[in-house]
Amino acid sequence: MITITKREELVLNQIKIFHLEYDDEIPENALKEELKIYEHELNEILNVLDSKKLIKYENNKIKLIDSEKIINTVASNKEVKLAELDQKEKDSIEIIKKIVNEDNLVSKYILEGNLLYGDLKLTNFRMYHIILSLENKGILKKVVNSDGEYYLLLL
Repeated sequence: MITITKREELVLNQIKIFHLEYDDEIPENALKEELKIYEHELNEILNVLDSKKLIKYENNKIKLIDSEKIINTVASNKEVKLAELDQKEKDSIEIIKKIVNEDNLVSKYILEGNLLYGDLKLTNFRMYHIILSLENKGILKKVVNSDGEYYLLLL
């Protein structure tokens, strides 16, 4: 699932409309004039949509990427970050379920390594934020054994 703001959704919907009118690529100017939006704001939104692989934005030309991605629309960028974090937390829980032992324990270093270098490729900050969030929600619990630090999965 991809989360975007209402403003980004407005631009994406207009791109979908123009996609039917233009043969291949949509000129940025046509979009700017139709939406009555400042150029710098439009550039920023187009770059975000491009980074989320909803469009291809290059040389002031826009191309809609046909996909069946589920799009969630929220009011602000703050809500986008929260929704993405929630999805990252869910993905992290799935990874943790795969790496815990029969006692639902996983070494702190194995957990961190899997979150940093595994499929999610989280940054250090994001990884620690997710671990802390999962602890606060009662999903993970830090355990100190004689042979090191572990996390207990409480699900």
